[in-house]
Amino acid sequence: MRFVPIKSRDQQAACMLISVRERLVVVKTQLSNAFRSYAAEFGINRCHGAAERRRADRARAGRRDPELARDLFLFQAQEYASVERRLESIDAKLMEWHRADDISQRLATIPGIGPIGSTMLSMKAPPAETFRSGRDFAAWIGLTPRDHSTGGRIRHGGITKAGDAALRSTLIVGATALLRHIRSGRHVPSPWLASLIERKPPKLVAVALANEFARIAWRLMVSGGIYQKPLAGQPA
Repeated sequence: MRFVPIKSRDQQAACMLISVRERLVVVKTQLSNAFRSYAAEFGINRCHGAAERRRADRARAGRRDPELARDLFLFQAQEYASVERRLESIDAKLMEWHRADDISQRLATIPGIGPIGSTMLSMKAPPAETFRSGRDFAAWIGLTPRDHSTGGRIRHGGITKAGDAALRSTLIVGATALLRHIRSGRHVPSPWLASLIERKPPKLVAVALANEFARIAWRLMVSGGIYQKPLAGQPA
């Protein structure tokens, strides 16, 4: 069953802001991929990120590429910079909304969910009371595994990918970032998460952690308060 929450005008405007941001992120990714592809045709590799693009600019300065190619590289760089500026403006508006929203601020206390993730949860999710449990909320987002159990054997497949794809992706990206911090020693995992990291592939761990984010978020939205580090033996 798909829940369609009734939103106020402010919430509708906030959701539109999120949608604009999602579209700009897609455009930015497309431009970045195109830039690397065109640069590779001229023997300019490793154009990943702003620092690599600056290296590519310096490399082109000493090359004798056709003037048309140089003009097109400049055009793409300007287009990319324009999209980045728009994204910065959108992010600034989202941060204003985040600072003024109690639910978003409380959700941001969950490790791995930053202001963008907490804002999206607060804006897009139906009222928490709509769901009977955190599992139902995670299922609405599409983060629960498909059940292929039969004959007493429990077998789970991939996640259902129901609900809001952008929200689900944001939670998984946040989980992946937290796992990077754990591997670099900047964050200490709970025993549950440490055991999962040892036993399961990284992508599966990221999805399981995103599922746990959703369940914790539901609890905070229902009961109030902020995230408290779990005791030994408890999940995340």
